[in-house]
Amino acid sequence: MEQSEKERLAASRVDAGTVTSMLKRIIAENGREHVKGYAFAISCLVLVALSTAFTAWIMESVVNEAFANKRADLVLLICGSIFVAFLIRGFASYFEAVTLSKIGNNIVAVYQRRLYDHLMKLSVGFYNESRSAHLAAQISQNVNGIRDVMNLTITSTSRDLLTLIALIGVMISKDWILSLIVFFVAPPLLYALRYVSKRLRSATRESVEFNSHVVGAMQETIQGISIVKAFTMEQELSRKVDSIIGSAENRANRIARLSERTAPLTETFAGVAISSVLAYAAFRSIYNDVPPGAFFSFVTALLMAYDPARRLAKLQVNIERAVVNARMIYDLLDLQPMQREHPEAKDLVITSATVELRDVVFRYGPNEPVLRGVSITAEGGKTTALVGPSGAGKSTIIALIPRFYDPAEGTILIDGQDIAKVTKASLRNHIAYVSQQPYLFEGTIRDNIRYGRPAATDADVEQAAKLAYAHDFILAQPLGYDTPVGENGVTLSGGQRQRLSIARALVRNAPILLLDEATSALDNESEAAVQKALETAMNGRTVLVVAHRLSTVVKADKIVVMAEGRVVEEGSHEELARRQDGLYARLNNLQAPN
Repeated sequence: MEQSEKERLAASRVDAGTVTSMLKRIIAENGREHVKGYAFAISCLVLVALSTAFTAWIMESVVNEAFANKRADLVLLICGSIFVAFLIRGFASYFEAVTLSKIGNNIVAVYQRRLYDHLMKLSVGFYNESRSAHLAAQISQNVNGIRDVMNLTITSTSRDLLTLIALIGVMISKDWILSLIVFFVAPPLLYALRYVSKRLRSATRESVEFNSHVVGAMQETIQGISIVKAFTMEQELSRKVDSIIGSAENRANRIARLSERTAPLTETFAGVAISSVLAYAAFRSIYNDVPPGAFFSFVTALLMAYDPARRLAKLQVNIERAVVNARMIYDLLDLQPMQREHPEAKDLVITSATVELRDVVFRYGPNEPVLRGVSITAEGGKTTALVGPSGAGKSTIIALIPRFYDPAEGTILIDGQDIAKVTKASLRNHIAYVSQQPYLFEGTIRDNIRYGRPAATDADVEQAAKLAYAHDFILAQPLGYDTPVGENGVTLSGGQRQRLSIARALVRNAPILLLDEATSALDNESEAAVQKALETAMNGRTVLVVAHRLSTVVKADKIVVMAEGRVVEEGSHEELARRQDGLYARLNNLQAPN
């Protein structure tokens, strides 16, 4: 069952056990797919580690042979080997970085596709409970978490850990007593870093949430900018967004303080270690006349070990931050669609396209039922109109037929087949739908009409536009059918958008046509034109139409009158209009011209 947004957030808290399980899952899902690429990157990182350790190791020969013993015959050999080591390190670093970037970009692309495909499987109810702007912002911020976990794991274990181990080996081989001095101060540092990572966990989660709210609020403002300006909401929204931004800034500052606490800890560790080593080596050289070569090699290894040690010290902090982001992505991917296909679902077979509702009860969440035992039969090839006051449940019926929702009780049948037991794809392929609020997608006018049937030819698209009385205004656009519509058709009027929506439904050429206030956004002239087009398009189809203006449904074969979630009257316009005490007659009299 799909969870509410609050439930998902509560379930996605990250603890230490979650970090381990998430790491295992991410590696299991992505490691095998990119095993060759990671193997190559790891081999490059091994070369980086070995060349770095070699540079420290050879310092003893540089100091003792070149400067103390003045062996001119060895200078070229030593310098040449150092050059080769740096050359290998440079190319290995380049190939490793490019390889991991390509793998990381592929991981992001794969998860973006997975997320999109999975979101398409979730029900309309899920989107009613989730703010679209918040959801989009959350996805865009968190999808990189999977990539970061993999890259951090590979680079830290193959480069930083191997480099550190190799340099520690050099340090021990040169002077084990100095090495003990360095290791003596390491345990307190590790304990302090563990404490910081625990504090950072909750702060990271809160930061992601607040940042998604910031992006979401800005996106909603941009989408509704005309309403914002019309109602002079600028100052009020600015105060609201300012508060959200302030909270996000505070969380980001807290993360910065916690994350960067590793800097004074590691710097203190480095200061104590290096100063202790220098003091010991200096006194030993002064009083025991020990050659300085081994010491310089040791110090070089110690200084080179600082960067990988510092990165490893921050590894847990960075990993946990990436895991928080990754977990939020998996929270979405792990959501099970509420409307699962029946185990024995078959394709819908259309004969007459008769739609029947039997004792249907439906409610949104825990609220009171919107439909209370509704039984309606829309005969195949005929037009059935649903009328009644607002809140009667008319649009809910339209939403139940394509299974945007499932009824709590009762059955919906098409040609005697329970729609809960047929595949959703085959069900929706036989339905064309026009909603109250026409929605246009990014692209051209032609693209938006063709969404109704991707295989439609240009001639099919133009014929549907003519039937919807959209052809003339389309040709008046700068590029005709190839004119971009702007975000949600912002460059078109409400009536033009609705006619394109109707054209999209007509090009589908489906046997069942659902019209949910399809002419609500049209002026009287456009409504009359589209009404004629719809009358032509309705021929031979099963049509269920919701209308508030009764003048648009007077020619319907059957009119179903609803009130408070129940069917209260049925009949033709003439039959219902004659019942002076009926609801339809009262509505008809109210809308009759004076």
